[in-house]
Amino acid sequence: MKIYDRPGFPNPARIRIVLAQKNLDSKVTFESIDLIGAEHKQAAFLAKNPSGVLPLLELDDDTLISESTAITEYLDNLDGNPVLTGRTPKEKAIIHMMQRRAESGLIDAVGIYFHHATPGLGDDLQKYKSPEWAHRKEWGERERAKALQGMAYFDGILRDSSYVAGEQFSMADITVFAGLAFADAAGIPIAADLSALQAWRAKVAELPAVKNRSGQMFVEEDLRRMGF
Repeated sequence: MKIYDRPGFPNPARIRIVLAQKNLDSKVTFESIDLIGAEHKQAAFLAKNPSGVLPLLELDDDTLISESTAITEYLDNLDGNPVLTGRTPKEKAIIHMMQRRAESGLIDAVGIYFHHATPGLGDDLQKYKSPEWAHRKEWGERERAKALQGMAYFDGILRDSSYVAGEQFSMADITVFAGLAFADAAGIPIAADLSALQAWRAKVAELPAVKNRSGQMFVEEDLRRMGF
């Protein structure tokens, strides 16, 4: 299998954690795509994934699978033991529900703020993000507020639950964890009173599949190119 991604970006980080959790690191090769240079928006990559997003999984039979949730589903079910996406109908439903909330209420909201209310990834990519809309920054700021609300929501969940979707670590936890790392990079801090979320984050950071794999959001080379 081959994965097209860029180390240090939130959705690629999600899949690298999945690979570690499923002991699949040795089964894949990685091809780095220049996100800041908008390589994923050019014809060669769009021929593989018309959505123009990362990560992208390419199987040995040339099947192409995009979207982090779909890639996670595939990888998690390869061994017949889907620990990240649920074994029973109830587990699957709850995990997918919380996964969607983690996306819409946190990681996607942070992404909109980052790309539209800050310089984002720079000029080469900005033209692919949105038209020149006068209220784009205002939209981004609203999404920042949404992300803060999402953090508060998950803090409430984690006051009564060990993990985001129950008592087992799942793909919803991975998405929230990556969303918080993205929030760090975008300058959206976790409120000091969200103690359950903070404690959960520290716990997840020490899990073998997560430790040393999520890393700093954006590698040093990309930070320089973005002007940080």
